[in-house]
Amino acid sequence: MSSGQFLEISIENFKSLQLKAIGMGLTQSYLPESHQLEYSTDKEWLVKVSLPWSMTIDESGKVFKKEDYHLALVMIRAGIAATGYFHNGELIDHKVIRAYMVRQKQGKSQIKYLKTKGKSRAGSRVRLGESEMFFKEINDRLKKYAANYPIDTWGISCSKTLWPFFFGATNPPPFDKKQENLLSIPFHVQHPDFETLLQIHRKLESFHLLLSDLGKSKLGSFEESINSPSGNESEDDW
Repeated sequence: MSSGQFLEISIENFKSLQLKAIGMGLTQSYLPESHQLEYSTDKEWLVKVSLPWSMTIDESGKVFKKEDYHLALVMIRAGIAATGYFHNGELIDHKVIRAYMVRQKQGKSQIKYLKTKGKSRAGSRVRLGESEMFFKEINDRLKKYAANYPIDTWGISCSKTLWPFFFGATNPPPFDKKQENLLSIPFHVQHPDFETLLQIHRKLESFHLLLSDLGKSKLGSFEESINSPSGNESEDDW
């Protein structure tokens, strides 16, 4: 059971924790679906460390930075989206895409409105047309990345409500929803603009620590000694 939130830590803190955990006889396991290292006993996990996306792990359990890393991010909310392509941590291309998808009085996206009301008037048809162009423009940009760069990892933040419209668009994205190198961005994205794109990328390039209740009792002193680079706990669930 988790005892708190993920805490951003430095690479030095991570190395120290790794040595301490192994010294305690904990088993180190890699969780590919969340890109995390887990340290556990035979019965339960004590520590989870989320690794920077630009780092990988070899068969011996050593973590190291990828020499040539291509990352593409897409963050989608109703009416606004941001895409970005990063090469070895440097932002090469980005785009913020907007569309008229929200009904002004209700503040609800047209997609959600039609699910509840089932009717489409003139304004609704305009918004639906905007929605179709919205997803087309997003996927055009992502296809451009796929055609021009050898993308290692695709990162996505998109509510499940919008998944059918994103993946089921006439012009679909260049990846499948179950593709192995498609990872869910583990941070909450409220407003996907340029500043948020940069903030999310910075978080994805950091180590994050989580202790279970048992881990807290066994390694609480270690957690207290950590000086987080940000000085704050992350408010996001991985």
